[in-house]
Amino acid sequence: MKSFPHICLVEPEIPQNTGAIARLAAATACTLHLVKPLGFSLEDRYMKRAGLDYWPFLKLQIHESFDEMLSTFPQKPTMAFFSTKSEKPYWDLAPIDMLVFGKETAGLPDFIRERYAEDFCTIPMYHSSVRSLNLANSVSIAVYHQIQIRVCAQ
Repeated sequence: MKSFPHICLVEPEIPQNTGAIARLAAATACTLHLVKPLGFSLEDRYMKRAGLDYWPFLKLQIHESFDEMLSTFPQKPTMAFFSTKSEKPYWDLAPIDMLVFGKETAGLPDFIRERYAEDFCTIPMYHSSVRSLNLANSVSIAVYHQIQIRVCAQ
């Protein structure tokens, strides 16, 4: 695995979020994995605009399913799954190989929740009326936290 985490979006729906996350992945040298079905075309102008002219620097992989994505790794990566339904804060994570996020409207599929229940974490929110953070913001928080713990460990 590379020293920085991979980012996996499972069934993303909003092209602007995916474009912003692609730009983040390019800037941080993280590989971005998109798991189908996607809620937009990869040619979507809003996604391309959000990624600006950084698309040539992005390491992007498109996968038909979550299991197919996992099969591309020579050994199973360590993973953290993000959800508003978890109690474990993301800052308790050790360095991991892959950060996994679900679709904007429903989160991660049930089969992933069931299979990886122990690997779920959350980004705490401190206002009871706020249900969730924007996906691109959540990915940014998680990626830079993983980079920070790696850099500080050196």
